[in-house]
Amino acid sequence: MRLLSGLRPRLILAFAAMTIIGAAAAAGASYVSARNAILEAVQNAAMNQLKDRVSVYGRPLSTPPTQEQLNDFAGSLRLNAVAVYRDLRSVNGPDLTTFSPELRQTVADDDRIQFQRLDRDTIPELLVGMPVLTRQPNGSMGRSGLQVYSLTSLGQQQQAIDELAKSAWQMAALALPLAAALALLAARQVLRPVRALNTAAAQLGEGRLDVRLPAKGSDELAELVTTFNNTAAELERTVGELRAMEADARRFVADVSHELRTPLAAMNAVTDVLDEDAEALPPDTAVAARLVSGETRRLTRLVQDLVEISRFDAGRAELVLDEWDLATAIRDSLDARGWRDGEELVTDLPDGVLAQVDRRRLDLIVANLVGNAFRHGESPVEVRLRAGDDGITLEVDDHGPGIDPEVLPHVFDRFTKADTSRARSEGSGLGLAIALENARLHGGDITAADTGHGARFVLRLPHRLSGGTR
Repeated sequence: MRLLSGLRPRLILAFAAMTIIGAAAAAGASYVSARNAILEAVQNAAMNQLKDRVSVYGRPLSTPPTQEQLNDFAGSLRLNAVAVYRDLRSVNGPDLTTFSPELRQTVADDDRIQFQRLDRDTIPELLVGMPVLTRQPNGSMGRSGLQVYSLTSLGQQQQAIDELAKSAWQMAALALPLAAALALLAARQVLRPVRALNTAAAQLGEGRLDVRLPAKGSDELAELVTTFNNTAAELERTVGELRAMEADARRFVADVSHELRTPLAAMNAVTDVLDEDAEALPPDTAVAARLVSGETRRLTRLVQDLVEISRFDAGRAELVLDEWDLATAIRDSLDARGWRDGEELVTDLPDGVLAQVDRRRLDLIVANLVGNAFRHGESPVEVRLRAGDDGITLEVDDHGPGIDPEVLPHVFDRFTKADTSRARSEGSGLGLAIALENARLHGGDITAADTGHGARFVLRLPHRLSGGTR
């Protein structure tokens, strides 16, 4: 079936079928026309010959004739004929039973000559019957009761017809290679621009937006090529504008983030002092100081995340690989944030699972996944490390409300919030996006799922990573 699924085989098949059908139809029409002409010629000749001889040799015949007169009359016709008068029939000629009762009844009831074609012993024959007319007392011509039947073999004509049919089908068969050649030529002419268009479309899909095709002629394919060129030109213009806008946006985010780092560093130093002296401040001032301190830390995290995202977008994210025991590295990340085994956190981190990772980026992945489970789920949060032949997995489960099916496909998108009804949250909406970028930088991936009793995030990493720093 796949052989006929392409446009080229279907075009060749269609052209070949049309040519063969046309040749067969022409051969069939020629055969039928020649066959009818041959049979009509024989039929007319036999009927005319019989009428002429009956008119010549039937005049002196008296009615009713004697048996001898009937025999002489049939013999004088010099045809394979039999003469019949009521119960009498000539002794020479074909058997009368050869002629069908229908034909004999028609001859008896009609003044005109009649004929019939039939096959006997696979040999076609022409049967002709006619009444012998005599002049009546009133001067008109009428039936005398005498009938003549002749039988003409059509064997030679059938042989000629068979030869004609054979020649006709041979000519139709000879049209097959011609049909194939014409089909190949037509398919080549039709498919050449289609192939060029397909190649250009593939190049366009690969990012070569400057690809164009020469438009030749004024047919539908030329119009299609022109439409493709116009579409490619418009796409190139639009993509160019989008790329310029995207580059401007990235540059703006990177510049703003970079410019905010210095004042934020100073603000963090001030808020640290305010946090230390908050107890000595008046209550209202202490609340304001703690609010400023919290918002400053949140803004600092947002700026750090934006700087990290801008590095990924600019392709400047560096991956410094080293071999680590993942259980140790993950425990260090948890301990650094005060997350320890207990009622709220359950870990299953077997020692001896070695992998080449960037320790800092792994720390960001673990912090984002576990922190996301604490913020949006419910305890206990479970962290499990497993090693298999196909790589290493780190599963982080929580027992919260899970992930909304509408949010699940977009959970790793930037600025996606688990609770869209809240305009503000502790996170920036960039944590999971940064975690996924870091996982892909390691040659791995992160997937999210709703288990029915919470959310599950699975980090997959290879045992070894080709290359070093990226």
